[in-house]
Amino acid sequence: MSTKRTLEGFFRPTQPKKARVESSEEASTHATYPFPVSQFPPSLKDSLGFCPAREGRVINEQPDLDLLYFEPYITKRIERELFEFLRQELFFYRVQYKIKRGLVETQINTPRFTTVFGVDETSYFAPDGSLMDSKTKTPIPKDRYKCRPRPLPACLDLLRKITEGSTVETYNFCLINYYASGDDSISYHSDDERFLGPNPAIASFSLGAKRDFLMKHKPKSGFETQSATKPLKLSLASGDMILMRGPTQSNWLHSIPKRKGTGSEKGRINITFRKAIVKYGTENYYQYNVGAGGVYKWDPNREEMVTWKEEAM
Repeated sequence: MSTKRTLEGFFRPTQPKKARVESSEEASTHATYPFPVSQFPPSLKDSLGFCPAREGRVINEQPDLDLLYFEPYITKRIERELFEFLRQELFFYRVQYKIKRGLVETQINTPRFTTVFGVDETSYFAPDGSLMDSKTKTPIPKDRYKCRPRPLPACLDLLRKITEGSTVETYNFCLINYYASGDDSISYHSDDERFLGPNPAIASFSLGAKRDFLMKHKPKSGFETQSATKPLKLSLASGDMILMRGPTQSNWLHSIPKRKGTGSEKGRINITFRKAIVKYGTENYYQYNVGAGGVYKWDPNREEMVTWKEEAM
């Protein structure tokens, strides 16, 4: 019996835990970052240069719908490493806010972790991280923003540039959601805010656990419009990317519902690139994706997001 175990151990030795790969390049820092964000290690940076892994599939058979679906965009060889890297390196928030409808005020607890980077096109970040006016090329007035915009760290900026090249669109914002388990979700909504302009293009990446992406046409009067559409369900796997463009946001709603069963306990990262045109877009994104709460960071030992404290660095 002991001999059998020895032979198995010889041919299939126990693998040591894989060491974390660090980038030799300097990490991204900014006055608004609670801590530096590492650059991609060479293994990720080199492989991302070959994206997309597959050509996108057009989905436009229904009225007002225009999607480009990459299955996958990020090659299966690195999608897990990319997920682990971003979950480990980024900082997140659990935003709480109040909304008022008439005389009723409701407390909203965001059912996922969020973070955001970027600034609308009226401003841009200089190499030193300061904000400049897009027209005058001079520092912006100190009272332009109530929030504190921050630039994309180098790792996300690289992914943004790659995405722009394959979608023929431009983006100045990166919003990230982390769904810790199947209990985290986002209800039906559309990204049709005026600050995104008409027919906005939004590139949405999925990493980690597979989750259902549901779409349905916005309610409209008239039997003909309702009968001409049917709900759409896409099972987004790790590495997939869906580009929503054209009239989609103005006419369709989308959601990530709660999930039960096998795999529901696993985490998922959703990265969206989009373009805000006016400063209200910047205020809106930071209010609902940063808020005034504490910072969270992934703890690999506890395998969960934990409150980050500066003295822990």
